[in-house]
Amino acid sequence: MKNYYSDKLNAIQLQQCYEIAPQRVKQFLEAEIDFVLQNVGIKDKVLDLGCGYGRVTERLIKKARKVVGIDISESNIQLAKEMHKDTGIQYFTMNAIGLSFIDNSFDMTICIQNGISAFKVDPKQLIKEALRVTKKAGKLLFSSYSEKFWDERLNWFKIQADHGLIGEIDYELTKNGVIICKDGFKAITFSSQEFLKLTSNFNVEVKIHEIDNSSLFCEMIKK
Repeated sequence: MKNYYSDKLNAIQLQQCYEIAPQRVKQFLEAEIDFVLQNVGIKDKVLDLGCGYGRVTERLIKKARKVVGIDISESNIQLAKEMHKDTGIQYFTMNAIGLSFIDNSFDMTICIQNGISAFKVDPKQLIKEALRVTKKAGKLLFSSYSEKFWDERLNWFKIQADHGLIGEIDYELTKNGVIICKDGFKAITFSSQEFLKLTSNFNVEVKIHEIDNSSLFCEMIKK
């Protein structure tokens, strides 16, 4: 299946998704960043998995000691480097389940705005690799959409489809947190229970946070 976030929905097209977002969606996006920033320390080295064109990293660098962003899309990384040059942020084209960093490199690793779905990889492998590069007692923040945000999320995806950024939504198959388009695009979500099940075999302390009635965050502390 086509991965829109590496093959099609990247760089300028990805920017457009955020530009056309309704106000309630922009509130959700801001709430996610605010929650992450509340957890970042000024001495932290932070890794952003699926950084896109640097939408979040540019906010992180204002608080963290060092920020690194990775994305599977070369177009995203090229745009991020152009947009955020001279900020000190490092960007790399890289697969989130095959990171080129040594063990215990980061104080915090984030994978937000439902990247756990968008990456189209085994979520357990994704968490395992994120834990590998995160220091002991370091923090990982993974987020998905809250079920309370379904109507707003679906509306946003409809707007993206209307602009030709994703395929036409298949409303017969789209339900229960899953959005499916007629060209094969599929976006799922993870519930609190699913996050807890995913993390149960890892040596982590887990907390679930619902933010702004829109985001569900799985916070992991590496033991």
